[in-house]
Amino acid sequence: MTLERAQLGLLAALAATIPVSIFASQALLSLSLAVLAARVAARRTRLVRTPLDTPLLALVVWTLLAACFAQDPVASHEYSKKLLLYALFYLAVEVLSREEDRERVLAAALLGGLALAGLMAAQWLFLGYDDLSRRPPGFLGHYMSASGVAMAILVLATARLAFSPGPRPRPVGFSLPLLVLAGVGTVAAATAAGHGTLAARLFVAALAALAAAVALSTREAARATSSALPWLAAPVAAWALVASQTRSAWIGALLGLGVIAVLRAPRLLWLIGGATLAVLVLRPAALTPRLTIEDDSSRDRYYMWQAGIDMILDKPVFGQGPGMILVSYPRYRWPEATHPRQPHLHNNLLQVAAERGLPGLAFFLWWVAAAFLAALREARARAASGSRWAAAGALAAVAAVFGAGLFEYNLGDSEVLMLFLLLTALPFALRLGRAATA
Repeated sequence: MTLERAQLGLLAALAATIPVSIFASQALLSLSLAVLAARVAARRTRLVRTPLDTPLLALVVWTLLAACFAQDPVASHEYSKKLLLYALFYLAVEVLSREEDRERVLAAALLGGLALAGLMAAQWLFLGYDDLSRRPPGFLGHYMSASGVAMAILVLATARLAFSPGPRPRPVGFSLPLLVLAGVGTVAAATAAGHGTLAARLFVAALAALAAAVALSTREAARATSSALPWLAAPVAAWALVASQTRSAWIGALLGLGVIAVLRAPRLLWLIGGATLAVLVLRPAALTPRLTIEDDSSRDRYYMWQAGIDMILDKPVFGQGPGMILVSYPRYRWPEATHPRQPHLHNNLLQVAAERGLPGLAFFLWWVAAAFLAALREARARAASGSRWAAAGALAAVAAVFGAGLFEYNLGDSEVLMLFLLLTALPFALRLGRAATA
């Protein structure tokens, strides 16, 4: 097997495991980066510069500086090792620049998202994860992480359905997605029998192998699976998102779907707006507890945001330090706050500013704005291209993640961050691929 094919198989396996396992996806990231380094050393590829390089470098450097001034510099630097995940962006730009490879890797991401959403739905239906005190986490450790990933998968699958040209998928293309859902059902049954951990680990290993095999399979087999996946991933992810009862993810999903509507057919905005208004007016019983801002969770967010502002005013340059919100929060907590301790501030902007100061926030906003504008330009440039769905999906995903991040520190979740990095690489990969064929 050539290094290039090994790279493709590893990245596909990585994309598939992001929604189901931090350990597996990060182990595969390490292997993928080792292969990329070998290819660069052998001069079989090279890393290209992107408009995100400067803001990302500035954000990384300032984060490490902020850790030096933290209350516990050692713990803060330990927390900052998550910065290594940003290497995924450069790996993805290189691999996804080739159209067939891009389709296969994105299909792998949808396959993993289908598995996550399928288990969330099964947990909600059969395993008692059906109220606010016990919400479905899927394969992940927390329902917030699961809902953030399900949101991004819903947006990506919808973009594939809205923009991808070609005929309806053939029945054979549904074989692998249905096999994955059968595996999810087995995991759910094993969980009910008390053997969920072992079943989940075996499933993750099998999923990684399947994703790699599909990525390295024949063109016909890969295309059949790729075209069929969104038809299952979109509705199952939507179902999982509703079951999660996570309002921040709902808001992000609406923003992402709104972006797709504007790009595809602006009249669809009326449909999205009408559906949202109908839910607010009719207030379905299953959703009523979440259609309010008077609950304890909403009130606690208000007071933790006030504490976050106080943290920023107290240390506006370097902040409290990465990973230091948990130990700093009791000193700034408002008496009206519901919970005495908080690991984060449920807002990406406040979190970054409180941890890394106002310069860190400026670098973060620079990075996100550059990623959004690159996706917007590419979506417009590809108006008549079969690859437009990838650019549209990237743009919608950035909007969804950033919108949800106004009410949740979702980029603090490794799973959401890795999927976000993979998708923000798409516009630059598309541009690189276009330049290579010019």
